Amino acid sequence: MSGVQGTRVALVTGGARGIGRACALTLARAGLDICLVDLLEPEMAATSREIEALGRRVVAHHADVSDHARAKTVVDAARDALGRLDVLVNNAGKPQPKGILEIGEADFDRTIAVNLKGCFNYIQAAAPIMIAQGGGRIVSISSLNAHSGGVTAAVSRFAYASAKAGILGMTRALAKELGPHILINAICPGLIQTEVNGNIVIRERGDQIARNGIALARVGVPDDIAELVRFLATSEPCFITGQDFVVDGFQFQV
Repeated sequence: MSGVQGTRVALVTGGARGIGRACALTLARAGLDICLVDLLEPEMAATSREIEALGRRVVAHHADVSDHARAKTVVDAARDALGRLDVLVNNAGKPQPKGILEIGEADFDRTIAVNLKGCFNYIQAAAPIMIAQGGGRIVSISSLNAHSGGVTAAVSRFAYASAKAGILGMTRALAKELGPHILINAICPGLIQTEVNGNIVIRERGDQIARNGIALARVGVPDDIAELVRFLATSEPCFITGQDFVVDGFQFQV
């Protein structure tokens, strides 16, 4: 399928559900064609149908973001199918509930590989295409835990927090290296109602935290993150790069 000149294209990792799905649908509503990357094939197929229902083109790739060679194959295939690549949303992530005294090397390595190396893999694959086109936008989803160091909740212990903090350093460094052609920013969500968090944190502590520890007195939803992604990905003019946006309703209890 050949691309249409001038139609912007976004690639969203972890795009099958949760924050990634919300980002993909919000960008599709903004007029972008979408490439989804995920391991969850049934959910990715459902999200693809929703994007098509909005009148946008979509391609979907089953891929593990930690696979460096596969990232380049996927990015090149997306460019070939949709004609270009303007936006990369690094959303794919993996929780890690084990603490320092119980985690093994393989679990630690896997957490870093998905949450941090996955961003490297897709940025390195996408950047040459964006530069050749004259520019692009990258938004990487980090976490409030990059600042807080994580909490005792199962989704956010030290390995996860370490990987998400690495995204912030990568964002600042690459904003200098890839500017002025590519704008790259990071978002740090707080407590967001997703399939993962819904089964771990929100079920146990969400109401308590919302009442007593979030200024806006509610848990976030994926669209809260997707709207900022849309702004960073599409706003013109944009004089924002290398930044880290905390989106947590001002969460002062963790």
